[in-house]
Amino acid sequence: MTRHLLLFFFFLTTACAAERKPNIVFILADDLGYGDIACYGCPDAGTPNIDKLAADGARFTNFYANGAECTPTRTAIMTGRYPQFAGGLECAIGTGNVGRYDDAIRLAGQSQLGLPVAQALIPRVFTEAGYVTGIFGKWHLGYEPRFNPVKYGWDEFFGCLGGNVDYFTHRELSTLQVLYRNDQPVKREGYMTHLITEEALHFIEENKTRAFFCYVPFTAPHFPFQAPGDSNKKFTGENWTAGSRASYVAMLEDLDSAIGKILDRLNSLKLKKNTLVIFASDHGAMKPGRNLPWNGFKGGLFEGGIRAPLIARWPGKIKPGTLCRQLGATFDLTTSFARITGTPVAKGQLDGIDILAHAEEKMRPLARDLYWRAKRGERTWWAIHHNNGTSDLKYTRRKEDGKIDEWFFNLTEDPGESKNLFALPGNHSHKLKVKLADWESRVKALR
Repeated sequence: MTRHLLLFFFFLTTACAAERKPNIVFILADDLGYGDIACYGCPDAGTPNIDKLAADGARFTNFYANGAECTPTRTAIMTGRYPQFAGGLECAIGTGNVGRYDDAIRLAGQSQLGLPVAQALIPRVFTEAGYVTGIFGKWHLGYEPRFNPVKYGWDEFFGCLGGNVDYFTHRELSTLQVLYRNDQPVKREGYMTHLITEEALHFIEENKTRAFFCYVPFTAPHFPFQAPGDSNKKFTGENWTAGSRASYVAMLEDLDSAIGKILDRLNSLKLKKNTLVIFASDHGAMKPGRNLPWNGFKGGLFEGGIRAPLIARWPGKIKPGTLCRQLGATFDLTTSFARITGTPVAKGQLDGIDILAHAEEKMRPLARDLYWRAKRGERTWWAIHHNNGTSDLKYTRRKEDGKIDEWFFNLTEDPGESKNLFALPGNHSHKLKVKLADWESRVKALR
């Protein structure tokens, strides 16, 4: 009888272990340039933990953020859709809940500037699959109480509501209190990157026997440019975005160390084998960040503003050293999460593809188009990246101060966007303009 009971519990335990869904740790850097990581060509920053993550998994080389600023990309991740559907979130929400273009200004006046809860798929795809969920870091999807992460179903939240936070005082522009635990403001001592790391480690430890989704949107290396040793640096509205490359690199290397601590904790808890770890950036860097080999910076739709690193490690699923060239964007991760968790999503509710499946199965790149529209003040950018399976073409337009500029690039031959082919006869940019106009007619805000 005892032997039979032991066998029963052995098979029950084995079956439960086999059925347990994978943990997911999603690490998102803030304002990190494509060329700021050693494994993507950075010559002056040491990022051994991120590099090891890439060596042990897949590195994506044709990946984009869905926006050139923080809020639109985070909207795309949370909804799995183009951020234009949300309304008012096509550029970063301004410090203190400020709308920065007409629709955002309207919504701010109605206390509605933020991501509507009904549009968010994350964390729903995880909670419906039985996961415990936690977010530790930067939210930037609304300051109003109705937009606090716990209202969306997150089990735990620690971090800042807004887009800019002093790394030592944890305030915006020295006055605004934005550090929260769940829906309550809190005060903590310590460097922001370290506080975020400690909270993420505690969450992983507390939930080691459950399937968990740990979302870690770090604030680094976003301005103000304060390295861990810069506690005496005081930032005001005048020097908030000023910084040196040395401070930026120190922030980046500290971020890499924090990621190493998360990976070490997964190892020590014997969770590495059943945990998918993803690392990405929310868009390109501003100076003094490095976006090379691409042209441009944060805020614009040249490649440097929207190209992003993506790394995924999943032992037993993604082979070490995988290089994935599939054209992708951040909302593709949401589609992958739905598949991995087994959560059904209504047809037409996701705009992305299952990008991680391409790395898992080493699939041939699929032809596809990606679109952008970015508004701020009276300026609007548009872009389309067209991949036909063999070449990459891009049309970009900018309207500012009543003037319209247009560019057409063959990214396959000119990845640095140094040769504007728009004025040349027979360049086929008109075909991309038609596609872009059709897309824009379909991405109407849902409010």
